[in-house]
Amino acid sequence: MPYPKAAMTVDGPRGEPGRPPRSTTRDLERYAGLFATRTQGLRSSAMRDLMAVTARPEIISLAGGLPDTSTFSPALLGSLMRTVAEEASARALQYGPTEGLEEVKACIVEVMAEEDMRVDPDDLLVTAGGQQVIDLVCRTLLDPGDVVIAEGPTYPGAVPSLLAFQADVRQIPTDDDGMRIDALEETLAGLDREGRRPKFIYTIPSFQNPGGMTMSLERRRRLVAIAREREVLILEDNPYGLLRYEGDPQPTLRSLDGGDYVIYLGTFSKILSPGLRLGWTTAPRPILDKLNVGKQGADLCSSTFGQHFVAAYFAAQDWRAYLGTLVALYRRRRDAMLAALDEHLPPEATWTRPRGGLFIWARLPDYLDTTDLLARALREQVAFVPGRAAYLDGRGGSELRLNFSGVTEEDIHEGVRRIGRIVGEQVAMYSTLTGLEPVRPVSRETGDSAGGAGRVVPFHVKRRAG
Repeated sequence: MPYPKAAMTVDGPRGEPGRPPRSTTRDLERYAGLFATRTQGLRSSAMRDLMAVTARPEIISLAGGLPDTSTFSPALLGSLMRTVAEEASARALQYGPTEGLEEVKACIVEVMAEEDMRVDPDDLLVTAGGQQVIDLVCRTLLDPGDVVIAEGPTYPGAVPSLLAFQADVRQIPTDDDGMRIDALEETLAGLDREGRRPKFIYTIPSFQNPGGMTMSLERRRRLVAIAREREVLILEDNPYGLLRYEGDPQPTLRSLDGGDYVIYLGTFSKILSPGLRLGWTTAPRPILDKLNVGKQGADLCSSTFGQHFVAAYFAAQDWRAYLGTLVALYRRRRDAMLAALDEHLPPEATWTRPRGGLFIWARLPDYLDTTDLLARALREQVAFVPGRAAYLDGRGGSELRLNFSGVTEEDIHEGVRRIGRIVGEQVAMYSTLTGLEPVRPVSRETGDSAGGAGRVVPFHVKRRAG
């Protein structure tokens, strides 16, 4: 579909009649000397870039990690708003303590207990979503050039924060059991030889974003042991731990560690509503105090109104029952996407089979570039996140992230069908141009060419040459 283009001048896009242009080449020259050095490495979030496009109703978006907020009852929303207005209007409209309201901390204690974590309310900091925790941790711990270790691929939303604070990020390969601890130890040994020490290890151990894999218990224990042996911090990002569709739960890294070396990140975004913009962190006390000071400089306090809303919700409703409806819904949508992938993607493609969370990670032949494919997909009114958004070194060109939680089963099937048609055309073109039959992936479990359900293979990131 052709998109309207802004009228252009020599300097850039022309603004509305009677108003100056939003940005021009001359503007950039005028302000270039004012930017901080760290802005040179800034990269926009791939999901944020897509939001303006995917918000259009004609686009089937398999891109954003969007919970289905239509499941929240409008009548309940109105009732809770009235409760806040009638019982706490003055407090809800006022500034609050930086560390958060005690009523909300009590709710967080309850949520964490659901995953067998015990936490003192005084050891909690309420934040503007989980994203702010990542920013505050980077702000508190990183000087330019400091080493951070992350999974490869990693959460695309963490990439801008890591780049903004000029981190030297070393990405560790993953497989079906999460971060490969043997590769982590090799990286740490290499850093020892360089005389360097990582500031922290960033991981999403449960239903990872974007890969969907879950770190095994053996690896969790070893990771926590490494952190203790080396006195290295872990930033555990756990937005999806309660969105489990099958299998047994794994202990969080914080529960294994006891809170000595793990900074824990939680959020209400996936179990209640992302629009509330409320998350939290708990960390070793000296670090938590620094995070608190950093938050004071960032926004003074998280939304007091949103905190009162959460407290009212927990007082009036069974949040576990609502979570159960989400789990059942998302399980059906995951299954629908897996079936659609099997039906519509060519045999050259493989993908993960997550046991929870919101994402499936797909891998196409190395000769395809998903950034280029996205442009074609948008013309077909479907969107996904290209794989390069999850790496900091240019890898991931033939990979993509698909979200199944925010769209209906019908749209999942149609969206995957459109993507499959585009991929199939590109694979056929490659075969025609090269005269070669595309190599079909081989299942490591059977040794046979992957096909049908066999294409849901153990997670393995292929490294491109060079």
